[in-house]
Amino acid sequence: MDLLMQLNCAINYIEEHIDNDLELLDVSKATAYSPYHFGRLFYYIAEMPLSEYIRKRKLTLAGMELQSSDIKVIDLAMKYGYENSDSFTRAFTKQHGITPTAARQSGVFLKIFPPLTFQIKIKGVQGMNWRIEQKESFEVFGIERIVNKDEEYGVHHFWMDCFQDGSYEKLFDDAGGIRQDPNDDTSPEKHVDRSECTIRAITGYGDPNKKTFPAIICAIKKKEGQVTARYSDIKIPAMTWAIFSTGDIEMSELGIAIPKLFSQAYSEWLPTSGYDKANGPDMEIRGYAGDGKYYDEVWVSVVKK
Repeated sequence: MDLLMQLNCAINYIEEHIDNDLELLDVSKATAYSPYHFGRLFYYIAEMPLSEYIRKRKLTLAGMELQSSDIKVIDLAMKYGYENSDSFTRAFTKQHGITPTAARQSGVFLKIFPPLTFQIKIKGVQGMNWRIEQKESFEVFGIERIVNKDEEYGVHHFWMDCFQDGSYEKLFDDAGGIRQDPNDDTSPEKHVDRSECTIRAITGYGDPNKKTFPAIICAIKKKEGQVTARYSDIKIPAMTWAIFSTGDIEMSELGIAIPKLFSQAYSEWLPTSGYDKANGPDMEIRGYAGDGKYYDEVWVSVVKK
């Protein structure tokens, strides 16, 4: 079953169990993906977290019931998983702009969100720089954090925190990173080997739970010249990677491009590529391209269909 079929199966599962207290773990079971990877696929293709989509569908159906039946507000709140009528009223008002009581009045408008249907996107507006690479297993060491699945820029904030508190610089030095002088015309930065980028972020490893997942900002372990004792370490298995790059960009664009690359990879490239998302890690790389330019890359673990 391909990616789009699995996503549509998940939507059907949601509709059939909409009265239940649906969690990411429940919905992902309708697919071949782990909860973590299904959550990321859904987010980048649907452009919203799964929890937000479920909430919108529940409040849509609640609004329709209010206008077509005499059901009590408290009973409707209980039906769609709210602990009390107050929390239901707040959520309902936020989506529809009116209270549940007002929604019963004749002539009022409600914001309706119909079930999603996933189809192949044909855009063609902007090309993608991508390649397939086979990579043997490798070990990394670095700084770990637990990130909330519903936090849109959680890993980006992790990067920024490490930049601001000095831990990025410390990790860079402990990894044996070489600092370049941008004013030196003979500097080796003019001939940067992007495959040797010192620091990267990896997600999708370990054992993500319902609401969080581990992330690590890290460097690849080498035999000499590195201080690793104070850091977490993980082993990444041999994988096939689909790699997407921004090309050369300004420093101000770093990080902003990462969500866009993931979105293009999942929603445009993956459905027609002949590959499927593997239940393996994803990786982000931010590096210096030379001559005052930088680049972002995302590495998506894949398997041949």
